[in-house]
Amino acid sequence: MQTSHFAPRQFLPETIDLTNTAQLAPVFEKLEAKLDKIGSVADLEAWLRDHSEVCAALSESSSLTYIAMTCQTDDAEKEKAYLHLVEVVDPWLKPRQFALMQKLARSPYFSQLPPFYAVYRRSVETQVKIYREENVARETQVARLTQQYQKIIGGMTVQFDGQEQTLPRMARIQQESDRARREAAWKTVVKRRLQEADKLEELFDQLLVLRNGIAHAAGFPDFRAYTFANYERFDYTPEDCLRFHDAVEHHVVPLARELQEERRRKLGLDTLRPWDVSVSPADLAVDPDHRPPLRPFAESSELVEKSHQIFSKLDPRLGDYYTILRQQELVDLDNRKGKAPGGYQSTLSEARVPFIFMNAVGVHRDVETMLHEAGHAFHALAARELPLHAYRGAPIEFCEVASMGMELLAAPHLRLFYSDADAKRAERDHLEGIIKFFPWMATVDAFQHWIYTHPGHTRDERAKFWLSLMDRFGGNEDWSGFEQVRARLWHRQLHIFEIPFYYVEYGIAQLGALQLWQASRRDLPAALDHYLAGMRLGGSRPLPELFQTAGLAFDFTDKTIAPLMRNVKDALMELAA
Repeated sequence: MQTSHFAPRQFLPETIDLTNTAQLAPVFEKLEAKLDKIGSVADLEAWLRDHSEVCAALSESSSLTYIAMTCQTDDAEKEKAYLHLVEVVDPWLKPRQFALMQKLARSPYFSQLPPFYAVYRRSVETQVKIYREENVARETQVARLTQQYQKIIGGMTVQFDGQEQTLPRMARIQQESDRARREAAWKTVVKRRLQEADKLEELFDQLLVLRNGIAHAAGFPDFRAYTFANYERFDYTPEDCLRFHDAVEHHVVPLARELQEERRRKLGLDTLRPWDVSVSPADLAVDPDHRPPLRPFAESSELVEKSHQIFSKLDPRLGDYYTILRQQELVDLDNRKGKAPGGYQSTLSEARVPFIFMNAVGVHRDVETMLHEAGHAFHALAARELPLHAYRGAPIEFCEVASMGMELLAAPHLRLFYSDADAKRAERDHLEGIIKFFPWMATVDAFQHWIYTHPGHTRDERAKFWLSLMDRFGGNEDWSGFEQVRARLWHRQLHIFEIPFYYVEYGIAQLGALQLWQASRRDLPAALDHYLAGMRLGGSRPLPELFQTAGLAFDFTDKTIAPLMRNVKDALMELAA
């Protein structure tokens, strides 16, 4: 990375070690002293700028430590630095940050701040309401356990084809036409996963105890209620999510099962087995027309270059954003042993630039991941001029519109990676993937609603409910002989372990992204203008207003879902012609 501060520090010393609590103590003492002397709204706004600077610097320090750890989970020094952050620095910071927020909320000038601060004021008031000092220790334990989850998952390898293989590399075999080989690879992987099943169940049981304790200490009846407050979900309720699940069951599941039946016919099979389908959005699967897997690039440099061309073709503003990523070396793309699974975008808040983390192995999913994480990156760059650190991040439900929307906006330019026929195939696969995503989203979200509203449940009861959801939202593939594997598929979903309830946002956002896609088919320049206008607001407006500015309806009921699914089905038919 080659980054520098977006703006010169006005409050923090340039040479401070942000992981050293002894050096941080005077900073918080100074912030508290200044807050005590506030004598006007202008004074308070100046204080907020100082506090924002401190928060941005601390956030960047945390992000850099996390990035280093996930890039090499088997590096003892990087693990030590991360654990120091979660075990020492974060627990030290939380009560001090809370004390400042508590004092801020009591300031007579807080309610007099201009309308620009309305969303921030609502956030502070909520966080003051739910904070409990005794939860700091619990949150530290949660962070340690989730890091252990990453270490377990990231460290899993198998022997196949005469060599050690990471699980992401094994996933590529599921795209091959040799069914016996797919089956052998699938069985090898699930056998390895089952070896860690008891360990992951025990780890999750510990997380449940801690999370329920956090909720009860904060005065909530359960962790679901606590999380909705903590995530500041002011604009929808748990009951809205349950209705969303019902809408998915009625309008999406039948279409997903139609697609699966079409797959069975094309493959010439009497029955589909798990190695013939993609069960979750993370899975790769054989092409039903027996075409070889799409191979968009051989080297990650090619992915970077062609992605840049796509963004520049879409809009020069996006191309300029991507130039920043390349010039400042803000990507780590290649898969390797010891690297944490998945992909993410993390913002370096003081430099106000994004970093993209991936596990690229040369498959089409890598292109989708790049487009997705680049959407997040563009969001961070579009909002970087906002003065408050708190406003430079948006609600997750809109953040994911930025990323999922970019996947759909970029689809017509996939010919930079493929022939015309393969580009149409990739576009169709993407739309089919969206259809398949909604039932998985509903499964993961409904599972967590049940988990956290049924305290004291047993592991068997948990597995039984998961299986009931697989029956409700899943496909028609035959799991005979692998019932235990099916009952533990949720172990692979990192959100359940690391970021509870952070999944329905993807569903809400995907509906927004599909609306953006529809708008782009009518008028691409106007759709992009709305897209960028929404992103430039960061988190400075309520969620419905962010959607509205982007030209989208904030709605996830039958009213929106039914026509969108009809339009996706029509587009699939066009691409198949």
